[in-house]
Amino acid sequence: MKEYTLGKTGITVPQNAFGALPIQRVSTEEAAHLLRRAYDGGMRFFDTARAYTDSEEKVGIAFEGMRDKVYISSKTMATTKEKFWSDLETSLTLLKTDYLDIYQLHCAARCYGEGDELYECMKEAKKQGKIRHIGITAHKIGVAEDIVKSGLYETLQFPFSYLASDRDIKLVEDTAKAGMGFIAMKGLSGGLLTNSEACMAFMSQYPALPIWGVQRESELDEWLGFFGKEIEMTDDIRNFIENDRKELLGEFCRGCGYCMPCTVDITINQCARMSQMIRRAPSQNWLTEHWQNEMMKIESCIDCGICKTRCPYELDIPNLLKKNLKDYKEILAGKEI
Repeated sequence: MKEYTLGKTGITVPQNAFGALPIQRVSTEEAAHLLRRAYDGGMRFFDTARAYTDSEEKVGIAFEGMRDKVYISSKTMATTKEKFWSDLETSLTLLKTDYLDIYQLHCAARCYGEGDELYECMKEAKKQGKIRHIGITAHKIGVAEDIVKSGLYETLQFPFSYLASDRDIKLVEDTAKAGMGFIAMKGLSGGLLTNSEACMAFMSQYPALPIWGVQRESELDEWLGFFGKEIEMTDDIRNFIENDRKELLGEFCRGCGYCMPCTVDITINQCARMSQMIRRAPSQNWLTEHWQNEMMKIESCIDCGICKTRCPYELDIPNLLKKNLKDYKEILAGKEI
């Protein structure tokens, strides 16, 4: 397993890290078990956020008494200094620590610079020793490029997978040249990519730290399995990736959920990518009565457009939902998938 140093932070860890968003969906006992198994298996970097409901609390419980053995990053979606300090203190309390290795502005709409309230808060928090390194996350490539050019942040977290464009890859390379650490989120593109070896082989080619979202022990087993063997790009994997890219590239939903909640209660982050999920996962899981009812909610869409304004990828969500519903109905009527 390769090691990766996050830019000038000096944080050096295996290129195989734990994304703690999904553990909000399991019990505290299950989450703590997963996190400790991840540590025992070789993972040392754990990423969470204030927005992930009880994820921070679960991470805090799992690593109580061993804080110096792990690196923990968290995030705030604050837009005011009051909310920034409130979020930071809450995160520190729940994580049972007096410092964060990296604190990130979460899903930044722009690059916050010198004089901006939030960036000044970051500098003050670092001065106080409550955070060790200043980070930021973004979903839009233009915002991410501005962040790298600013030279103000120590780490950047951005979606990166083998569906990446040339522009995305250049962003990773430019981040490294700027002495910044690159944290790769959505390495599975919201669950659309199912070949873990291909995902790991792709990531191993770049100066990036992937944080794999883990919810089940079987998923964790796959990632921990890579500590026992060296993964590298092969012709077979390269061909697999190329075929997958041909199938998936274009307008597709990554399932991030920032579009939610929906005015008429559509589960947008699943329904808008149903056509891919039903073909890339066991189809019966998506043909249940529950999901049929969820998909039919699309017929109630009022085209308010709120989801479009929230989408980090600027997708035409109402039309994407309608396309997925049409395909879904055809599948229910007997179309082969």
